[in-house]
Amino acid sequence: MLEFLLIISFMEKFESLRARQKALIPLLKDTNSEVRAAAAESLEHLEGMGNLAEILELLKRGPLPDKIRAIYALGRIGGEAVMAPLMYCASRPEEDIKSAAIETLGRLAHPKALPTLIEKLQEPNTAIRAKAIEALGNFRDPSVVPLLIPFLDENDGLLDAEAALALGKVGDSSLEGKLIGLLASSSPRTREAAARSLGNLTLS
Repeated sequence: MLEFLLIISFMEKFESLRARQKALIPLLKDTNSEVRAAAAESLEHLEGMGNLAEILELLKRGPLPDKIRAIYALGRIGGEAVMAPLMYCASRPEEDIKSAAIETLGRLAHPKALPTLIEKLQEPNTAIRAKAIEALGNFRDPSVVPLLIPFLDENDGLLDAEAALALGKVGDSSLEGKLIGLLASSSPRTREAAARSLGNLTLS
């Protein structure tokens, strides 16, 4: 039902999108090169938006591989219009769909996605939690620091490593001691993550 509503909502904006394209096309022959470049860039973006209805239809009716491709396509389009379908997919029970949506939301790092990704830290599936940790690191938001710190103690070579990398992106110097401690981890992946993150922390 939600997929259908998303399609209807976008189609209502379709006429406006086409009007913009029609207005921009003549500018491709403008005498000013910067105007031509701006028009071409805008038309390329609008073309991607024009494909959004087709992508949403794939999310609604396509087989699983097509749904996954559609999620990554939404990430390439970006912008406000793709947030609702991506957050919906992040809440789906199918783990492949959920994982792809979380990854894509992390790459976009749109503020609207932050609550959804924080919620995914409670997922029972370890791989999904790891995806959420990785995604949250892309926000570089100090508010996620206390949420991620507990994962440094997982000692599993996955969640602790992802948390170290994510926290390194935030760059909080107060984490120095925790990260130094992880350099003695039995997991090479965790040691590598801690080493990389120590180089990213600001000096206090």
